[in-house]
Amino acid sequence: MFNDIAPRYDFLNHFLSAGVDRRWRKALINKLSQNPHDFILDVATGTGDLAIAASGLNPMKITGIDIAGEMLAIGRQKIKKKGLEGMITLEKGDSENIPFSECTFDAAMVAFGVRNFENLPKGLSEMFRVLKPGGGVYILEFSTPTAFPVRQLYRFYFRYILPFLGRMVSKNPSAYKYLPETVYLFPQGEKFLGIMKSVGFTNVSAKRLSLGIASIYAGYRK
Repeated sequence: MFNDIAPRYDFLNHFLSAGVDRRWRKALINKLSQNPHDFILDVATGTGDLAIAASGLNPMKITGIDIAGEMLAIGRQKIKKKGLEGMITLEKGDSENIPFSECTFDAAMVAFGVRNFENLPKGLSEMFRVLKPGGGVYILEFSTPTAFPVRQLYRFYFRYILPFLGRMVSKNPSAYKYLPETVYLFPQGEKFLGIMKSVGFTNVSAKRLSLGIASIYAGYRK
């Protein structure tokens, strides 16, 4: 599905979120900037938006991995256009079997990708494995608002409006139907922090964004 919608993926992200997804990524980068990171891994990088945003921190190297080759191809075009080939490399790779040695990266980050892991603890464990001691993981993911009436409006938009618009623009009958399903099933807040702790992360934290529509999770390897 992601390969099929790759040419329209960036437009859909910005259109369906009214551009707020850019602010969410910026918030993650601000969190990442609190510590120096020379080598950064961007898991489920897609078309490379988060990796490109992180280039502003001037790390030595950002490596993005994703299983969708068509998404990576578009990401490479964007990186070339911005003259960032020397800093950012995109490679085909499985988030649950990360093709790098232990203790390779200073930081790992992922935007809107962990809820698609088939085995969530395995994917988190892999990010933990490739982090250097003292390194951090930074995760941006959708969450569900709890306050009235935001929760009700959010559910209506996610259940009816977003899938319809996503299907119309992408021309894929299943595109964006998966999104509300995965968000509702994803363990959010304290449940997700508990899974992070179970694979070894310490000093875990969660910060809700935009009235709880998205959240940033962080944790560290001792």
